[in-house]
Amino acid sequence: MPLHEQLTAELRAKIKSGELTTRVPSILTLAQEYGVSHKTAQHALETLKAEGVIVSVRGLGYYVAGQ
Repeated sequence: MPLHEQLTAELRAKIKSGELTTRVPSILTLAQEYGVSHKTAQHALETLKAEGVIVSVRGLGYYVAGQ
């Protein structure tokens, strides 16, 4: 499974379990925490955004949708 899909699945699971409830870590934070490139972290967040799981607020970052 590609790294961005693994990261997407990990973040989706954290949101579903309630571990992530408001702000999602930044691209830089995710890249450092999971040892992936910035592009991989961005791809994972954009996938979750396209699915409606998270929303982006310009200049503020990503947040769990519905919060």
